[in-house]
Amino acid sequence: MGARFCPRVLAVSDPKQTKVVLDEAEMPTHWYNIVADLPTPPPPHLHPGTQQPLVPSDLAGLFPPGLIEQEASTERWIEIPAEVHDIYRLWRPSPFYRARRLEQALGTTARIYYKYEGASPVGSHKTNSAVPQAYFNKIAGRTRLTTETGAGQWGSALAFASQVFGLSCDIWQVRSSYEGKPYRHVLMETFGASVVASPSELTEAGRALRVQFPDTTGSLGMAISEAVEAAAKDPSASYSLGSVLNHVALHQTVIGQEALKQLELFGETSADYLFACAGGGSNLAGISFPFLRENLAGRAATKIVACEPKAAPSLTEGEYRYDFGDTAHLTPLLKMYTLGPDFVPDPVHAGGLRYHGMAPLVSHCYHEGLIDAIALRQREAFEAGVLFSRAEGIVPASESNHAIAGAVRQARRATEEGESPVIVIGVSGSGQLDLPAYAEYLAGTMADS
Repeated sequence: MGARFCPRVLAVSDPKQTKVVLDEAEMPTHWYNIVADLPTPPPPHLHPGTQQPLVPSDLAGLFPPGLIEQEASTERWIEIPAEVHDIYRLWRPSPFYRARRLEQALGTTARIYYKYEGASPVGSHKTNSAVPQAYFNKIAGRTRLTTETGAGQWGSALAFASQVFGLSCDIWQVRSSYEGKPYRHVLMETFGASVVASPSELTEAGRALRVQFPDTTGSLGMAISEAVEAAAKDPSASYSLGSVLNHVALHQTVIGQEALKQLELFGETSADYLFACAGGGSNLAGISFPFLRENLAGRAATKIVACEPKAAPSLTEGEYRYDFGDTAHLTPLLKMYTLGPDFVPDPVHAGGLRYHGMAPLVSHCYHEGLIDAIALRQREAFEAGVLFSRAEGIVPASESNHAIAGAVRQARRATEEGESPVIVIGVSGSGQLDLPAYAEYLAGTMADS
């Protein structure tokens, strides 16, 4: 396949240029599949009963055919359906900024850029996968979607996408986030979804977990168990996952494809560092896999850094092995870095980063030494987020603050060493609904988890 964009002849010429916003005609027309370019193939998903590689029929009860095909695909480029492309136009291409005021605030010699996904209908990157997932379910004749959500960004995205395609949507939100971020479930309900705190009394898995862990604040693994059970019992329903699986990472690569073009228009040949937050892995995969493609082709040498929370450090402290994606052991076995499906992290504010495992494709890339990872405490993350807010005028999502903190560390190090690297940050979403967390940080009462 050829280039994914209509060409532009010249880079920006204004030395004070702050942002590059591509025309809608320059949106990616295909998703990029990193599997086609990996030096070694990733391990297959396994059937939990037979321990054998999954076949399409094993997933038919949970996912529609189009997504199952994408999950196993080795094709480099997969065309974005016209119906999905048309909805993408509501927020894509997303803006790409030169963080000049952040550079000034840091007094750094580094050149810092960031890709901002907070302009989507729900304020995060999650809509990039929610829309195609709803579309492929719609054309397969499914009428109901079930899912889990941590911070609420994925739940909001799927609620939006479901109403676009006329599907009902039931969401199990991790209890700590449901109670600590009430406006997240209000947003989901505004789009027509039904939302309950997990673990709940609505499923067998939820009831059992409430007995086993009576005072639990919940986890994504628990919420996944409830959503999977609900979908498996309803032939008209599908389960939708907001991260981890291959097809979700695939959909998110529109981010990195746009960022590469926008960086070029700023006159940069490549990035020296790319920082992105990592929980389940969709945001990291979305921005980094197109950059990794350039590395693998020998056209760049970008150091890609996954920034995870110290409270759920799957890459930096987990084991690389086959594990379940949920607490009740209802999912296929995935080869990933994992803290174990029973892991319940501290209820830190980066709810979207509290998953026990990491996406198999991200895990494989980390295991092969193609990407790096660091773990950050939330106080350092929010310190960086407040600095970024005051400099750039954007309040980042709690999750994004981890990527910003990683980049701030690197920028300060570069200044000390007299270097001028190009640093790209993936700012995965807006923090306007995370303001209670910012209030804790500003009051000095935030736990340093």
